[in-house]
Amino acid sequence: MISIRDLSFRYAGGGRDALSGINLEIPPGEFLGIIGSSGAGKSTLTYALNGIVPHHYPGDFYGSVLVNGLDTVDAGPEALARQAGSVFQDIDGQMVASVVEDEILFGLENFGIPRNEIESRLEEALLAAGIQELRYRELSSLSGGQKQKAAIAAITALKPGIIILDEPTGELDPQSSRKIFDYLRELNEKQGITIIVVEQKIMLLCEFAKRLAVMDKGVLVREGTVTEVLQRPDILEGAGVNIPRVTTLGKALGEKGLYRGELPHNLPQAEAMMKEVLC
Repeated sequence: MISIRDLSFRYAGGGRDALSGINLEIPPGEFLGIIGSSGAGKSTLTYALNGIVPHHYPGDFYGSVLVNGLDTVDAGPEALARQAGSVFQDIDGQMVASVVEDEILFGLENFGIPRNEIESRLEEALLAAGIQELRYRELSSLSGGQKQKAAIAAITALKPGIIILDEPTGELDPQSSRKIFDYLRELNEKQGITIIVVEQKIMLLCEFAKRLAVMDKGVLVREGTVTEVLQRPDILEGAGVNIPRVTTLGKALGEKGLYRGELPHNLPQAEAMMKEVLC
């Protein structure tokens, strides 16, 4: 459970708040997508969840963030990392080893996992990520999608209840992006892991996330189910978010008085909308 209360944060030397008055509850087992334009505060919000803010990036911090009961200001980053694992935008910068196996072992050994559990956890993480054949591969030889899966496997081996990802598909093609999200859905639905992901590919995110949080200039301007959030395309557009084309179509049809239902966010919903309009 993550509970954010009246959170505001300004980086040291910053001209304005990076986060302002954030209130958000993220229950166990949630799959939350965070969207917004560049500079909206998305990454800073994830930093506040894993303690990077304010422990590594100093500044003016107000309010509270509780992660499974731990206050992120009082608890150290290591204690928080046991609750919430993070996968950052710069995958290469996050890697600490040269081989996939060693990358996963690094976390297990540094977190003091009992030696008799390490091999089973390693194999389980490789299997869950579908990268058993990459166990002894050099990380430098992997594709972007393979590196993402290796980074996520290194986190899941530690068995956190929460995984936070900052634009995990930013460097990936559509097919590789979908594979990453398929894996995240599996972790969420089969293992009950809470997934929090910052993502620019709104159509993809709308297909997999259960809820969306919309950020704009450090403010949480909209939060709810995917359907609820997309019923206000004006808010999304005001926040600089490119809404799905099918939602744009539904909005245009509604403005012409041709459609009065919920705005679609995927192709099956768009198909149902068009049948209603044309029949």
